[in-house]
Amino acid sequence: MGKTINGFILIDAPWSALNNAGQDAGERTDNAVKVKLIKKGRDFYPYVSGQAVRYWWRETLQKKFGWKLSPVERVTKIAYTKADPIEYDDDDMFGYMRAEKEVYEEKGKSKKRDITVTRLSPLKNSPLISICPHTPTNDFGVMARQREGDPVPYEHQFYSVIFKGIFSIDLNMAGKFYEIDKTGYKNMSPALIEKAKEKNLLYNEDEKSWKMPKEVRKKRIKETIEVLPYLSGGAKLTEHLTDVSPKFIILAVIEGGNHLFMNVSNEDGINFEALNNVIEDYKDIILTDIYIGKREGFLDEIKEELSEFSKKEWNNGYRTIKIQYGSLNKIVEKFSDILDEFID
Repeated sequence: MGKTINGFILIDAPWSALNNAGQDAGERTDNAVKVKLIKKGRDFYPYVSGQAVRYWWRETLQKKFGWKLSPVERVTKIAYTKADPIEYDDDDMFGYMRAEKEVYEEKGKSKKRDITVTRLSPLKNSPLISICPHTPTNDFGVMARQREGDPVPYEHQFYSVIFKGIFSIDLNMAGKFYEIDKTGYKNMSPALIEKAKEKNLLYNEDEKSWKMPKEVRKKRIKETIEVLPYLSGGAKLTEHLTDVSPKFIILAVIEGGNHLFMNVSNEDGINFEALNNVIEDYKDIILTDIYIGKREGFLDEIKEELSEFSKKEWNNGYRTIKIQYGSLNKIVEKFSDILDEFID
């Protein structure tokens, strides 16, 4: 089985409207904007779409580490990237789908062929969901900068919640591109195969795969993790200025693709009994220590329990799993440092 990074995050949103659902024609004003909500039973939970999270992630990687982002092309109502994971970092880590006609030369003549390439994203993430039900606040305001003229009323919603989310990174797929005629694995167009040959990428005949140099793969994987403390983005920043970087994080490398930490939160923040049970149940596939980082000032009420939990150990017969606990930035750095041994 492959090796996968499992990540769990909590994001503090104390006065926020990070992802809006657009105008609501049924409200009192003509330009009322609602936040995105999920209904479960009678309760509503604010959420941020997974697509929005990926947009923040990609943009922050470009700003922090200078990632070369794949340009987006639009044809009528369809939009797609270059689908070139050799040249563009985000096409590698975030995946793509592109269907078009490719121009090629044959016997001195230009011809066209239909090509469709798709790539499963090595980086996968959930939406951000509030850890507890919450009814957003309706905020009424007016646009009235000048002394003369009638003010223009507007209305928007915001909330005060803690969001939870999970993500994973397939360490075997990052920087590895297939030419198999199968959805998600036909990563390579004929032109991209020629480019792989020119760049001397490592080819595996049995797998029909091409692999980027190890240093490139390490850089892309590690920077995808290292950027998390600097994550920025979200709607209504002018009026709410929410810091969307994680305030709590759990990281580990596991064998296989399932996510272990999906259900370790509760309305108080972290369910330590659930976290203990999932580590105990899956200790045979956990390949690293459990890395836990927390921003000082966030969820200080769990600080003592977290400190005690960090002393626990689990033995799976061939290694002892410990908790590496500290400030969020330092924990992310420590976790990134140990990834080299899992990237072949």
